[in-house]
Amino acid sequence: MSDEMSDKMSDEMSDEIGDENLHGWGPLLAALTAKRSVAHAMGGAVKLEKRRAAGVLNARERIDTLLDPGSFREIGTLAGNIVGEGERPTPADAFPAGFGLIHDRSVLVGAEDFTVMGGSIGLAAADKRYRLTQLAAQERVPLVFLLEGAGHRMSNALKGHGRTPNDLQGLVDLSGLVPTVCVVLGPSAGHGALAAPLMDFAIMEDSASLFTAGPPLVEAATGEKVDKHDLGGPSVHVNTSGVVHNRAAGDSEALEVARSYLRYFPQSAWEAPPNLGDEAGGERRLDEILALIPPDSFKPYKMKRVLECLVDEDSLFEVQPHFGAAIITALAFVGGQSVAIVANDPSSKAGALDSDAANKAARFIEVVGSFHLPVIFLADNPGVQAGTKAEREGALRAAARMFAAQRRLQSPKLHVTVRKAFGFGSSVMAMNPFDGQTLCVAFPGATLGAMPAESGGRAAKAVASEQAELDALQAGGPFKVAASLGFDEVIDPRELRNVLLAGLRLAAARTASAKAPLGRVGLLP
Repeated sequence: MSDEMSDKMSDEMSDEIGDENLHGWGPLLAALTAKRSVAHAMGGAVKLEKRRAAGVLNARERIDTLLDPGSFREIGTLAGNIVGEGERPTPADAFPAGFGLIHDRSVLVGAEDFTVMGGSIGLAAADKRYRLTQLAAQERVPLVFLLEGAGHRMSNALKGHGRTPNDLQGLVDLSGLVPTVCVVLGPSAGHGALAAPLMDFAIMEDSASLFTAGPPLVEAATGEKVDKHDLGGPSVHVNTSGVVHNRAAGDSEALEVARSYLRYFPQSAWEAPPNLGDEAGGERRLDEILALIPPDSFKPYKMKRVLECLVDEDSLFEVQPHFGAAIITALAFVGGQSVAIVANDPSSKAGALDSDAANKAARFIEVVGSFHLPVIFLADNPGVQAGTKAEREGALRAAARMFAAQRRLQSPKLHVTVRKAFGFGSSVMAMNPFDGQTLCVAFPGATLGAMPAESGGRAAKAVASEQAELDALQAGGPFKVAASLGFDEVIDPRELRNVLLAGLRLAAARTASAKAPLGRVGLLP
């Protein structure tokens, strides 16, 4: 037999085998398509149309809106498909999940599907949630949870799942290793709701609610009748409890806030924070700053306007703006470098530190420090809030927590005394000598001391001559401190951005060098 005839017979046999293979794959692929279609159908056309008519995204639409277009790859699609006799499948076990891209960087995401059994957490979904935390730790990428669900499914107790780890354990283990974001987009109760305080950053949509137990359980347990918004709406958790950081007007805005937040962070604690390069904006004088800040330290002004002037254009992202307003905590880019900002706001309580403000700042410093962001401190406060209310709310302990958090900060910190910083109010704002500052500067006219000279002298019953000496000492302000290198420099306020850029360049090698997660020893107060 010739080689040509042998090759022809071989090709014919290959075609026959190929056709047979194709026919064999057909039923298998059809079965896979059918099972996937169950998951993609979610809670059914009627429930999905009802949400659409109300202008509310479903779980899969939320994932697609969060991620870069076309980047979602699902895992656990078939979870919930295998059910007992007489039971209906639970599409994706009410928790579509997987991975994709945000700003071309990988993230993991899971979304509770309220159209399937009220978004309750079944056994397969519980495993899927923990799987996401494992993958986030293993692959060193951020994790986002989108919440709208009823907590653990009651029927779980009937199925005997045994001892298994859960996602709350996984979230604790992830803390400080990868950025984590929680977006609450509807009612969220029980186990699911606990994700919000365990993750780095939590966002609530205006109609969302968050609680340990919903209104029916509250009434059954305590007799109290309350609707879900009064129990745990944004006015409770964004404005009062501080459990949630930011508020958004709807699904799309909330998801965009999550995308924006992640821009400022590295993928993990093993990476340096983002640096966009010089094209983001270089040196410039801030001539407008003199009009924004009154030299009289008793006059209020809005620190946020100063920050917007200082940072790269349109880059200021305020974290927790409606809670602890005496301190602004924000993310920004300065000269393209991702930074964190902690600034007193004299338009709220003169910038005095109450328990809410100090606790907010302590947590924020811990989070941004875990991911090596340089921190800029702008001090303008009369100290820790005084009075019976402040004492009863634990302002002292909260201020001590903030002080300990900034003392432990291992990333570059740059301090600016703007107008005043009295007593412990200067210490919590990173003004202490030998505290690892890359740069420590002040504006001319800044007033310093254990306490304001006028009120301090009055409390000490100082005689006229003593009061005059106290006033003179305070009036010497930053020049006297700078004379003994208590400040590195007293600067023209208009040079603030340029001075901070120089400080960031000085610390650039430390910021950009190879990273590792922080090792912490000791307890926060």
